[in-house]
Amino acid sequence: MNAMPVTTTNSGPLPLPGGSVDLHGAVALLDAASTVTVLCHVNPDADTLGSGLALGLALERRGVAVQVAFGTPADVPASMRSLPGGHLVTPVAQVRRDADLVVTVDCGTAGRLGVLRDRVETAPRSLVIDHHLSNTRFGTDNLIDPESEATAVVLANLFDVWGVEIDAELAHCLYAGLVTDTGSFRWGRPEAHGLAARLLATGIDGTSITRTLLDTHPFGWLPMLSSVLASATLDGDAAQGRGLVYAFVRRADAAHLGPEEVESVIDIVRTTAEAEVAAVFKEVAPEEWTVSLRAKTSVDVSAVATALGGGGHRLAAGYTAHGDTDRIVAALRGALG
Repeated sequence: MNAMPVTTTNSGPLPLPGGSVDLHGAVALLDAASTVTVLCHVNPDADTLGSGLALGLALERRGVAVQVAFGTPADVPASMRSLPGGHLVTPVAQVRRDADLVVTVDCGTAGRLGVLRDRVETAPRSLVIDHHLSNTRFGTDNLIDPESEATAVVLANLFDVWGVEIDAELAHCLYAGLVTDTGSFRWGRPEAHGLAARLLATGIDGTSITRTLLDTHPFGWLPMLSSVLASATLDGDAAQGRGLVYAFVRRADAAHLGPEEVESVIDIVRTTAEAEVAAVFKEVAPEEWTVSLRAKTSVDVSAVATALGGGGHRLAAGYTAHGDTDRIVAALRGALG
């Protein structure tokens, strides 16, 4: 990966507030801190939590007092409880307010931090590490690489510059983020496969990690899936004739399931051959929905999501919608053109 721009002075590269830093600048920030809080986004997936725990472990091994946290839910999702570094996960009420440095991982906006957003806003320095093109660069310092398939890739490159050995524990965390954000390597550049080979060479069980993260669900997922797929609708005229398929997850459908089970629905809906774009509307409160968008090749859903108040990647994005089902579908159709 090519290093990102770094602000420089006559004495050499220094990360300055409000700007972008390269990998060396990010290392300088991390090395200068004796207390660090690492924040993952709400309803964490394996990329944010895997990246957060990998960074937390690297810092802990260097003698840094470190916490890893996320705003909701209260506990680590079941599929991620085997990730190394779980002892670093800190309940919201215990997350320190006086850390030298707050680092966010895989968060495109400050809003994705939920109730922990204030830790960034009041921190003396904050480092945003991410791979989302739509990242709002809300930190005092920002390490953003939209070319990376996962934040885990950014972390792997950071570790190399930092001189951190990627052993089996760190590899497990990074592989979790890499395999999920590449859809089990169904998309991604050759570099992602090269990193996967390097991580697997540490001795981690990639098959077991993948099965736990992507192919294991509680029985309650099946009736939820049945109800949601029954709501699926195909609109062949949407997206300028390229087709839209969408479905709804009602709160009643998923009352006893975690966010990770609900989020997995989009990967089934998106397989519809007749639609370029897939959307899943997930009810979180009366007339409030979180929306997952996916595209196959030709629609930039990050632009669509951004127009609707969200963001993401070209082929995977999301946003929050308000209104009844007719209204939110009409808004999406309008944004698709």
